[in-house]
Amino acid sequence: MATRTTISVKPETKEILKALGTKGQTYDAIIRMLVGRASIKEMDKRWNRILEEEEFIPLVEW
Repeated sequence: MATRTTISVKPETKEILKALGTKGQTYDAIIRMLVGRASIKEMDKRWNRILEEEEFIPLVEW
């Protein structure tokens, strides 16, 4: 059986979560979806920074 934890959110936050989810989707699933999106966005920012700031050597020249 999964352990559950209660977290406090403002009523406005609860409404935002409900709006972001779909009917029948749990708050846990909505939060996991948002965390996944944030992780992808952060990784994308890192790769873009590397592409802009770092120097690359093509494999054919290596």
